[in-house]
Amino acid sequence: MADSDKEEIEILENEFRWLLSVELISGLNQLQGIIMECARRFSLPIDGIESLVRSEKFVMSTTNQQATEQIKCIVTLNGDNVSQADINLKINKNSNVIHKTSVHSENPWKLQQIQDTGNHLYEALQCIANIEKGYQFHSAEEVVHLLSKIMEYLKKGLSCLVVPKKRTIEDLQSSRNVKNLQPPLPIDIAVSFYIQSHKLIFAVYHVQHHHGSTKFDVYQSECSVPWLNEVLVFLSMALQLCQQLKGKVGVFSQYRDVQLTVPTT
Repeated sequence: MADSDKEEIEILENEFRWLLSVELISGLNQLQGIIMECARRFSLPIDGIESLVRSEKFVMSTTNQQATEQIKCIVTLNGDNVSQADINLKINKNSNVIHKTSVHSENPWKLQQIQDTGNHLYEALQCIANIEKGYQFHSAEEVVHLLSKIMEYLKKGLSCLVVPKKRTIEDLQSSRNVKNLQPPLPIDIAVSFYIQSHKLIFAVYHVQHHHGSTKFDVYQSECSVPWLNEVLVFLSMALQLCQQLKGKVGVFSQYRDVQLTVPTT
């Protein structure tokens, strides 16, 4: 190997050591700050952060004028709970019958999506918190493994909000949330609150049986929740930073002769 090649390899190895000992640590601190700021929007048992969770009231609206007459819903959202809701439903437009029901604070409607996102954020933070102060990373593989694990939790948290789980009508009708509505709704009506990206959705399903077959009409109203939009922004920022750090480590992998490890002391 020529002296110039040896010199280039030595420079690259020094740059790699600097990446692990300085730039990576700075990046992880920045990443921790982003995730912690995001976590303030959730009810999480994390020391040292001030929670931003508070009650907010929303008047839900529809994009369909006809549905506006059929669904009227005012909700109070507190973290991962719909703590109160006043619901008026006029399913049959040819009838004057209005079904009224409510969610009360002693039996709130649990939004599992928000709770799950918070849990994934907590696990991502633990990945960073478990790194001992002054710890020296020793290899590219070690760094990639850590960042991949953090990204996995962040992606799961993002997916919880963006891709709500599908549930059957039977699941909805038998859920604890629906059973806590007072007064109960008729058996042919099922309802659901769920998150879709930065919006809280209230969906109503009117089940109809005709000649042995079952079909249902769907109506929905929604409201934009500002703090959920902030969560999506922070999650995207954190994922982007993880990818950038992985990319910087990956640059050195293309040099086959470069030693991508740091000796232990």
